[in-house]
Amino acid sequence: MVAIGVSAARQLVERPSGMIATVSSASPAPVVRAFGPGRVNLVGEHTDYNDGLCLPFAIDRGVTVELRPGRDEAFSVRAEDLAEEDAFAVADPAPAEGWRAFARGTVAELQRDGHTLRGGELRFTGDVPLGAGLSSSAALEVALALALLAHAGLPEPGRHDLARACSRVENDWVGARTGLLDQLAALYGREGHALRLDMRTLAVEPVPLELGDWRLVTVDSGVAHAHAGSGYNQRREEAARAAAALGVASLRDAQAAAAARLPDPLGRRARHVLEESARVEEAVAALRAVDLPTLGALLDASHASLRDLYEVSVDEVEAMVARLKAAGAAGARIMGGGFGGSVLALFPPGVRPPTSVGAIDVRPGPAARLLAP
Repeated sequence: MVAIGVSAARQLVERPSGMIATVSSASPAPVVRAFGPGRVNLVGEHTDYNDGLCLPFAIDRGVTVELRPGRDEAFSVRAEDLAEEDAFAVADPAPAEGWRAFARGTVAELQRDGHTLRGGELRFTGDVPLGAGLSSSAALEVALALALLAHAGLPEPGRHDLARACSRVENDWVGARTGLLDQLAALYGREGHALRLDMRTLAVEPVPLELGDWRLVTVDSGVAHAHAGSGYNQRREEAARAAAALGVASLRDAQAAAAARLPDPLGRRARHVLEESARVEEAVAALRAVDLPTLGALLDASHASLRDLYEVSVDEVEAMVARLKAAGAAGARIMGGGFGGSVLALFPPGVRPPTSVGAIDVRPGPAARLLAP
């Protein structure tokens, strides 16, 4: 997926249409359209694969998939904005690189779960910039899954099951060892709410997010990140090594005193996970009290931890955080998996981000869904 022009993005928000990829099937059927939202994670970064707590919300930007009848036994996919194509048999979606892995992987994983799919012409359009930390990948996966199931005339499975299937696409087909955070946020988003996610129990608790005259914005650092090619997988391996050294199933079970005795950098990785999950609880309390200055302070604390303990920041991100804080942000932090991507900032009433940084306002929007034809 790639970013598109402002006017095109506005049209997609007002009247979502199909990043445009094309998949092909033979019996007449209605055109199916589905939308998968991107997400912003307020607090709770790199805690998902450590059985910790997260606090994301779905946004109104995302990916819209359009699936038309074609050949039942095959998919033909064209990414119009990339001027690239793909084609594969429904029965044998072999592995592929890059964006092609998403369509092939989603078809394969849905069929692995027992859903009988049929081919068609697939189009998808996105207004979530690639590599910006807004989870364009999960937006695409969930939109594809909903469209493929509806096109085949199948009922939607439980959304936790759908999240797991989409996560396997990310892990096994794309090569990014992400957790379920992004998929759950996209599938359970609620307008006007963040979601407290317990990544051990997978409990989803909506929490009102009342911004009033405050503004949450995301700003591109200028450095795109890609989970599969960044240090993200290395951080997962370090977290697993730290848990093993402590004799616990995951870092959620670690004791702070024991974690402090781990060799560097494992001790710092464990400390971040423990403190970041605690910040999620503090952020939930702040949201319930509509205490946005405290939320801003928690964004700052999260960024410092991600920079110093988990070491996922880069110079360009640090420069952007400093610029936003100098402009009056109540809090700012790197978001997403790190190693580039976007910065999330909270601005008080009457304070604006610098006009030159291209800030995008983000507010909590609804979950992934089928759209009317």
